[in-house]
Amino acid sequence: METLLKTKTFADAEINRQLTTEEKIDLLRQMLRIRRFELTALKQYQTSGQMGGFLHLYTGQESVAVGTLSLCGDDDHVIAGYRSHGNALAMGMSMNECMAELFGKATGCSKGKGGSMHFFAPDKNYWGGHGIVAGQTPLGMGLAFALKYQGRKGCCLCFLGDGAVNQGVYQASLNLASLWSLPVIYIIENNQYSMGTSLERSSAFKNCLAARAEGYNLEWDRINGEDIYEVRAKTWTAIQRAHNESRPTVLEINTYRYYGHSVSDANTKKYRNPEEIEKYRKFHDPLQLWQSRLLAEGVITESQIGELDVAAQAEAVAAVQFAETSPLPEPADIFSDVYYEVDEQTPAGRTGKHFFNE
Repeated sequence: METLLKTKTFADAEINRQLTTEEKIDLLRQMLRIRRFELTALKQYQTSGQMGGFLHLYTGQESVAVGTLSLCGDDDHVIAGYRSHGNALAMGMSMNECMAELFGKATGCSKGKGGSMHFFAPDKNYWGGHGIVAGQTPLGMGLAFALKYQGRKGCCLCFLGDGAVNQGVYQASLNLASLWSLPVIYIIENNQYSMGTSLERSSAFKNCLAARAEGYNLEWDRINGEDIYEVRAKTWTAIQRAHNESRPTVLEINTYRYYGHSVSDANTKKYRNPEEIEKYRKFHDPLQLWQSRLLAEGVITESQIGELDVAAQAEAVAAVQFAETSPLPEPADIFSDVYYEVDEQTPAGRTGKHFFNE
């Protein structure tokens, strides 16, 4: 079976020719950090008894988050669904605040109140982490609307899964994004399964999911998510369209998740056989492919790869220690962070009245 090293890549795309040796290595470092964070979180979920709720792992999809988000500028914003740990780390969130959130601790990025599906870092232009399927799609459109309204040259990258494309709110968002010409990029992370249902059994389509965008007069493209060069090249085209033309794009990035829909998915090896999972691990793993690419380019050595991996593992272990020793939220905190107006004691928060024309 072919690997990406034997097929066409986008290494010669202008945006990729600009990459320095250090930046290429940093892409690998980020992917290794995501992989180690997820594997460590999985172990803690299964053994420590200190982590509750859902846990949707990003393992196998690392090149999607790292490739797309490596292109973000100061006025580019990101919003995602519930499989969002990879996006969070790629946007610069620390392992400590993310792991503490999984442990439900006050030092977590959402003060221990959000858990796995609700990582937030507005200071890093990262707006979550949303548990409702496709619930982030109109919010992503709203972020793009705000950027255009404020006259900023930016865009919103809105991530969703292949199962979310059948939600009506996503279709409504595409309609308004096209009508109002908003700088939003909808990124479908097609890992081939909507919970436990295959793509073919869950969605009706002719060629691919992204092609539905034609019905809304939107540009679209399909991307091989294993090749970080292709991810960057095609995403950059969409970002330029958003920045310079204020036009939306739908991108479908083909990828694969190694574990179940969530850790509580007991049937992950029943609706897909172990041979399929092993095939993707052996021939399509984005980390192995990127490592091989960098080795072939003479950018990195085997020993350097090992050092990066050891550092990522150590960081993940330290994040667990940070989470374990962090305090739980105070019981009284249940009343805070519900409404911004009440927390900040704005006139609306003090009176219960909201004035929209001020």
